[in-house]
Amino acid sequence: MKVAVVGYPNVGKSSLVNRLTQSREAVVHERPGITRDRKELATDWNGRHFTLIDTGGVDLDDEDPLAVSIQDQAKAALADAQVALFVVDARAGIRPGDYEIADILRKGEVPVVLAANKVDSPEQLALAHDFHGLGFGEPLAVSASQGLGTGDLLDRLVDLLGDENEAPEEDPDLVRLAVIGRPNVGKSSLVNAFLGRERVIVSDVAGTTRDAIDTPIEVDGRPLLLIDTAGIRRQAKVSESVEYYTTLRSQRAAERADVALVVCDAQDGVTAQDLRIADLAMKSGCATALVLNKWDVTGGEGEPLGPGGGVGAAELDRERARVNQKLRLRPRVLTASAKTGRHIQRLLQEALSIADRASHRIPTPELNRFLADVVAARQPPAKQGHRLKMLYIAQIGTSPPRFAIQVNSRKRVTRDYAYFVENRLRERYGLEGVPVIIDFNERPGRGTRESR
Repeated sequence: MKVAVVGYPNVGKSSLVNRLTQSREAVVHERPGITRDRKELATDWNGRHFTLIDTGGVDLDDEDPLAVSIQDQAKAALADAQVALFVVDARAGIRPGDYEIADILRKGEVPVVLAANKVDSPEQLALAHDFHGLGFGEPLAVSASQGLGTGDLLDRLVDLLGDENEAPEEDPDLVRLAVIGRPNVGKSSLVNAFLGRERVIVSDVAGTTRDAIDTPIEVDGRPLLLIDTAGIRRQAKVSESVEYYTTLRSQRAAERADVALVVCDAQDGVTAQDLRIADLAMKSGCATALVLNKWDVTGGEGEPLGPGGGVGAAELDRERARVNQKLRLRPRVLTASAKTGRHIQRLLQEALSIADRASHRIPTPELNRFLADVVAARQPPAKQGHRLKMLYIAQIGTSPPRFAIQVNSRKRVTRDYAYFVENRLRERYGLEGVPVIIDFNERPGRGTRESR
């Protein structure tokens, strides 16, 4: 069951959503227009589970294309909800924009709860009475900042939602896919191409997406949760606090995802910032691949187009070699075009495949055959005349994969040889871009004798 939260810009919708969900997921800022896409957040009250849909501020007089997109997203949220929560600013009083939103809500088929926000003390309760004229019954005085009246508001919402209780049960096969990257590289366009519809706002203006937006889809019969995020900029360029908070949300999105697609602009190639973002995702334990989006602009067949030159097919191998050199986890570099739809389905299938490889358990006999091949390919190092012996390997964990190798002496394990084993493991089992942990454990009770 869903509740759409709507209202004029800067009335405190996102602050109220954060208060009702006891989270900080919705971006809050004193400047109007920060929330643009619709964002769904689960919550519960007295054992009743439901979802709040936070939407951008609706100003019907604003003809800016971005404002029109925000209006469309708010209308889509209303169409998907069972109850509407209409938020107004008690301190500002009733405004023409409130009447216009009220007219839209009256034409709908869902019940409406009117919340007069920013009533921060009992002395201000009378401010809510001014909104009776909107025609939605008794306005509820609430304060997102202080929590005043939020219990009564939740009671009202739960009553209107009815008795059906949807306790969230997470599908164990669900794969969370975060789409991350620098601003304006086409992340939202890519998400919309995945969905085949306009789910997130797309604009040529960098930084349009403020929040991480979660959208469930199915790929080849398997559940997948898409997380579209705000673009990550270099810290030196994060001049506004809004940019700072959206960067944090992008990092959190990677932390709660199973797989991250780091979207790059094919015209720029893989930049130093793209490499930093990929490293950020992999350090959070997220399996990762890089995507050169806008491949249609480069020509994609070795004939770069566009003013920036771009990366054609001839340069792709060099880009992949550079990524392998710069990033220890060696993520794959894929190509796609959100505009033409090229390789869109392949990206989703690759995301599922990476998630499967990260959660796959390799049989112990197969791993020990692999270990023998590694030793045959490159002899282990020796220190002071005594050689490292790798005796046995077993997988002890998944997502991320974790392996334990029993050795005669941990002191003889060099960093270079450990990386060699790790890279061979990735090559053999398709673990490119997947965080891998290898524990070199000394055989109990034998370390002293073996070290002589």
